[in-house]
Amino acid sequence: MDFKHFVNAVDLVKKIMNYHIKKGDRVLDCTVGNGNDTLLLASLVGEKGKVYGFDIQSKALKITKEKLIKENLEYRVTLINDGHENIDNYISGKVDFIVYNLGYLPGGDKRIKTEINTTLESIKKSVGLLNNNGLLLITCYTGHDGGLVEKKGVEYFIKSLNQKKYNALRFNFINQKNNPPILFGVEKL
Repeated sequence: MDFKHFVNAVDLVKKIMNYHIKKGDRVLDCTVGNGNDTLLLASLVGEKGKVYGFDIQSKALKITKEKLIKENLEYRVTLINDGHENIDNYISGKVDFIVYNLGYLPGGDKRIKTEINTTLESIKKSVGLLNNNGLLLITCYTGHDGGLVEKKGVEYFIKSLNQKKYNALRFNFINQKNNPPILFGVEKL
């Protein structure tokens, strides 16, 4: 028997995406990786929606583009080969949903990973891009070199958000081994 509701942080993010994102939404994937979130986002925003996807690795963007083409969704997505700390150079106007999946590209070079300084710069900019009732989801992995430092920095920043403008939460599995990922969520009022 498998768990149905609380499987892992990645599954929870997908459930929230399916619940929150509507046709016509503008959304942002700040860490494209293998393209799974980007693909789901593209299917959810519909023909009039838009997805922006960032990654510093051209390999990640190539994998993602191939997945999008296979599903005939590539026209809904703008893939950007740049660091997520530069989102303000590409995104103007508000967005309805933002997702981060921190760490390294699964199956890729583990030395190339998100870093605390650029991640915090990006998250600060992301919070300012959210529409009212927009959501920001950040999955932090702590088992790799630098992951725990990044998680602590993200948590410190999110805790500092004004509670009159933002609701923030932390969702983590407390009875699992091997550093399970931690999900942070922010909703803008």
